[in-house]
Amino acid sequence: MRPCGAEYGRSPCSAPFSLTLTLSRAHSLTRSLSHALTLSRAHSHARCGDGQVCVHDVALHVPFTASRIFKKMSRDTEPFRVSRRLTGIMQDASSSATPHDDLPSDPAALRTLLREQRALLDSQRDVIAALEQERDQWRRECEAFRLWLDKLNRARYGRRSEQADARQRVLQFPDDPTEALALAEAFDDAAAAAQEALEERTPAPRRTRRTRAAGGGEFPAHLERVEEIIQPSADTSTCPVHGPRQLIGYDETQTLEVVPPSLRVRVRRYPKYACEKHGECGVKQPPRVPGLVEGNRFDISVAIAVIQAKYFYHLPLYRQQDLFAACGWTPRRSTLANLLAASDELLAPFVEFIRSEVVGGRLVAGDETEITLITPPFPPPLDETQPRSARTHETIAAAIEAGRPSVRARMWAYRSLTAPLNYFDFTTSRHRDGPADVLAAFGGTLLGDCYSGFEAITLASDARITRAACWAHARRKFEELDTKYPLDTARMLALIGMLYDLEDRARDLSPEDRRALRQAEAVPVLEKIRAILWGEVYANSLPKSALREAMNYLRNNWTELQTYVSDGRCPIDNNETEQLMRQVALGRKNWLFVGSLEGGERAGRLMTVVSSAVRNDLDVERYLTDVFRQLLDGCRDYHSLLPHVWRESHPEAVRTYREDERRDAIDRKRQRRAERRKHRPLTGELTEQQKLDIVRRAKAKILANRRARAARKNPLQPKSGN
Repeated sequence: MRPCGAEYGRSPCSAPFSLTLTLSRAHSLTRSLSHALTLSRAHSHARCGDGQVCVHDVALHVPFTASRIFKKMSRDTEPFRVSRRLTGIMQDASSSATPHDDLPSDPAALRTLLREQRALLDSQRDVIAALEQERDQWRRECEAFRLWLDKLNRARYGRRSEQADARQRVLQFPDDPTEALALAEAFDDAAAAAQEALEERTPAPRRTRRTRAAGGGEFPAHLERVEEIIQPSADTSTCPVHGPRQLIGYDETQTLEVVPPSLRVRVRRYPKYACEKHGECGVKQPPRVPGLVEGNRFDISVAIAVIQAKYFYHLPLYRQQDLFAACGWTPRRSTLANLLAASDELLAPFVEFIRSEVVGGRLVAGDETEITLITPPFPPPLDETQPRSARTHETIAAAIEAGRPSVRARMWAYRSLTAPLNYFDFTTSRHRDGPADVLAAFGGTLLGDCYSGFEAITLASDARITRAACWAHARRKFEELDTKYPLDTARMLALIGMLYDLEDRARDLSPEDRRALRQAEAVPVLEKIRAILWGEVYANSLPKSALREAMNYLRNNWTELQTYVSDGRCPIDNNETEQLMRQVALGRKNWLFVGSLEGGERAGRLMTVVSSAVRNDLDVERYLTDVFRQLLDGCRDYHSLLPHVWRESHPEAVRTYREDERRDAIDRKRQRRAERRKHRPLTGELTEQQKLDIVRRAKAKILANRRARAARKNPLQPKSGN
């Protein structure tokens, strides 16, 4: 469909209104054309008195009907040119038709005229068939546009959470009470179909949260206390009748204060010793303290502050200038960037060890997000020792040749599911060269979305890698269709919801017990889903419909969607890895882009260390301080520096409140799912009152839709009640 903006003399801002108007007029045209074609077929079967086909009525009726159609529509829009062609053809047929009074009396001439009329009718029939196909194509495009518009509205104004609520889902019914009842029964059928696989169990009791006093309670004991005794006035300490009053005690209050960060310069004086009158002995002095930069002008605390501010608090360097300026020192951005480069050089071997630990596990989850790279002035040189060097050179060279100011690069996240470690990798494109390089030595289960690059890596691994697909992606495909195909969508979402309820029960089990539970109860539910995907619903859906596309997504990845059932360590979805992308998205929203290839690779390595520390609930500053000092002292025991190993010997650096918040979130999620199971019992039975409520809600929605349509047709009509 061609755009409806500046091409037709209107400003681009009127495009949504114009598209909506075109869509409504297209539906009116479709109904009118269908009526005209129906009448034309009816007249084509009419017989004259001599038993011949009366093409005169056909030729006159269709142009007349088509002309009525085009009096109601614009002549400047692309979708209606098809119908103008139909009008021209029918008018030609009308002009060539011969009235009854002018028919020749010669039988041979009548036969010739009849053959001509039949040929004309056949050509018109072919044209009508072609126009019908073109009309159906426009109808499909209009439907695709409506789904696309609904998706945009949902992304812009809809709820972001994927939490399912059965009490809300029963409100999403079509405009027919009969279909509303059928949809309510669909919930019953879906639940009853999996009754043999799932049994109701009592949800885990919700943990009671620790109550706190007003104002947050007592402050931590390790904070510095500065005592101040308030000196009383003479009226307070002296009674005008009895004289001086006796001190009987103190009332104590505690006030938390924030001391702005301060900078200081540490001056180290290294004594020098020499033998008097014996210069050949030379000068001796204590060894210098190892520093991060040459001359040790900046302590590691400054570099750690820059790293923490950029990759934990997501502050760009120019904002950090203001923070340091408030402390009395105004650095240049190049100075802060040099500190990041020096820190990256120190941490690079340790980050490579983290990568080997992530890839060395048997279960890895991956995902990626877009990040903007400023196009370098020259492409990087080719390096035959680096597998991804050719792709990087090709991408940058193409951007330079096309004159693009930036490149749509990618930041990849690899989350180990066997050790609490995250690894980030920067690439200049979404090509599989980057993941193939990272996963070159990996052998095990790779969890992710249905990215074609992961599939190619799996096929090229000689069965070393097993791919597992994400059920959250599969569920989203149907959630986008809940208003267009409510009946089929409700059945599928009900079964997928049962899989997630089962995962909630298996959360605290060991991997072996979790696998046994999945084999016993999740496999039958998956068989029900498979029956829908390969059953009548799929066969009766249109080949290019959105429902067929959603079902094809599951069919094409059905083997990968079942992988988690055979591995108790593998989660059902990749949501936790997708949440890692928030760390990149928050930074991208603040520092906007990376300025060079080296800057992108440096960002990936520094984010690896910071993100792994955050995943283990560590104080980032304390952890980085100890890691920097040990690396500067020459430590090569990288295993002891891993966040989950380091925290065992540094319990004071663990942020326990994060663990409490996580447990509370898990308890709340279990409570919600228990409520969902209570409102959608697995017995599949709905009371008569519940069914009446469903019908009443459906009727109310029908009336609301009718009022909305009437208001759109006549916007000047006053609202009822005014």
